[in-house]
Amino acid sequence: MSNMPYPQPGSASDAAFIGIGEIPSGKYPKRGFMAQLVEAAARAIQDSGLQHTDIDQLVLIPNLHGIPDQADLIFSRVAEELGLHGRVKSSMMVHSGGSTSDNATRAAAGLVASGQARNVLVVQSEKWGSADLTEMVDMLSVNGIPREWEGTSGLQFNAIGGLITQRYMHQSGSTPEEMASVCVALREWARLNPNAMWKDKELTVEQVLASKLVSDPIRAIECPYLADGAAAFVMTSATEARRNHDSWVRIGGSGGCVSHYSSGQDAELGELGWPKAAVEAYDAAGWGPQDADLAEVYDSYSAVLTIALEGLGLSKKGEAARDFHAKRFSPGGEFPVNTNGGLLSAGHTGVGGGMALLVEAVRQLLHRAEPERQVAGAERCIVGGSGGSYMDAQIMMLERVEK
Repeated sequence: MSNMPYPQPGSASDAAFIGIGEIPSGKYPKRGFMAQLVEAAARAIQDSGLQHTDIDQLVLIPNLHGIPDQADLIFSRVAEELGLHGRVKSSMMVHSGGSTSDNATRAAAGLVASGQARNVLVVQSEKWGSADLTEMVDMLSVNGIPREWEGTSGLQFNAIGGLITQRYMHQSGSTPEEMASVCVALREWARLNPNAMWKDKELTVEQVLASKLVSDPIRAIECPYLADGAAAFVMTSATEARRNHDSWVRIGGSGGCVSHYSSGQDAELGELGWPKAAVEAYDAAGWGPQDADLAEVYDSYSAVLTIALEGLGLSKKGEAARDFHAKRFSPGGEFPVNTNGGLLSAGHTGVGGGMALLVEAVRQLLHRAEPERQVAGAERCIVGGSGGSYMDAQIMMLERVEK
């Protein structure tokens, strides 16, 4: 993907983000799965300036909480719920775990660029926060874990987070206090985000380190909180965007690397696929970390984020945790990272965790965030997603375009 030339801004085949929608994340047991999805979709369509009947293609992001709701997604219930039955050409699903939003964007952009769709709605909904906890623990202990080898040893996602964190701390010499600072920085951003799960609760390094040890060395507050939530965005062509909008967001380039399925098969858990994916993305976009105004990168555990930031060249090797401790990535710091609070404080909405970060990137580049959270003059953002046991690294280089 990244070795193919991308259209220049404003060309007819250049896909554009023109609208986003999101609802608050957290535990909302009385808020239905489909009701969440429809509300997020309606907000995105309204934000785009389109009518719902202008949508001619649906790209759906799956849920992880239950098969019945998944079946409704697969068999086009969303088209009916949105009043688009008989109007949309297709309703399809894209799934790659935490990197799904990046790949769904590629699918939507490809449909626009090839002329197969005019206005594409990409939408996601998840009920992780209200789902049966035992079922969710069982699911996270089996899916994405090699049954023949690692599953038999009892490995599950918190254990993988612990392994990756141990490796990172050993290589970087980072202290528990520095690692805890990642959670604190993200909480500071979440406190500015009205949609964040933990917007009303402050956090300190001492509180992080005093929480229960879950999987050495990570503690309870360093694990993501399962949440309900939904988000959506609309893509169209640059020609349509220029006709109806003063600004929009384009994909300047992208890169990706699938590094493993089994954690034991990754040659370097302290790097994962980020360095290789970054080379491809930066080459495709023609700009790199020194040119970015902010980054929105997958962060289900602190080390997952620090490893990614170093692989992206946004921190020097071994220095990301110390950069967080020095408040470089906090509100008011040198470089904004995960301005919605990330999965660790905005809430982990399953596959939607990456979707929320992508939507936040578009929001920032459209200059539609709340004043206290808006990155002044934001024009370029690096978005990073990762799925499964951090099996891949997917990067989108997003750019603001104005008439």
